[in-house]
Amino acid sequence: MTDELPTITNLAELADLLGEDVYVRWSKGPEADAASTSRDSLTGVELPGLSASPLHVEPWWGDRSHRLWVARRLFDYRHLRDLRGPDVRAWVLRGDEVGRGPDNEPLVQCREPIAWVADSALRECEELVGAQHSDEWGPLDRSSSDR
Repeated sequence: MTDELPTITNLAELADLLGEDVYVRWSKGPEADAASTSRDSLTGVELPGLSASPLHVEPWWGDRSHRLWVARRLFDYRHLRDLRGPDVRAWVLRGDEVGRGPDNEPLVQCREPIAWVADSALRECEELVGAQHSDEWGPLDRSSSDR
């Protein structure tokens, strides 16, 4: 099944998929996720769905760049590949929200895997986010925070 998924190679392709029920997830992919749900990394509690980032553009975003919107969504959790291993990749799915996780992230049940996200799109997202020159914004990586 995952071998048959297309691969998104740039942010424009990803922006074309934006919608209410479209999410990006960092994991080993749809097949690995089909047999489980996410767990809270602090307590180990099994969650009722898969942690994912919504790709729906919020109304307050206005007519700003959809490429920048999806770049932010990818950039936020790119550290998960390093944290969870080389088989972890970004992929896009259609899903139904079944709850909220401990970080207020959507928990979803996958209805349809859509595509993998290629490294070329991830490099593009880093370039686009970096071009914003914000010293006050970065990935949501707890491992790099002061404790």
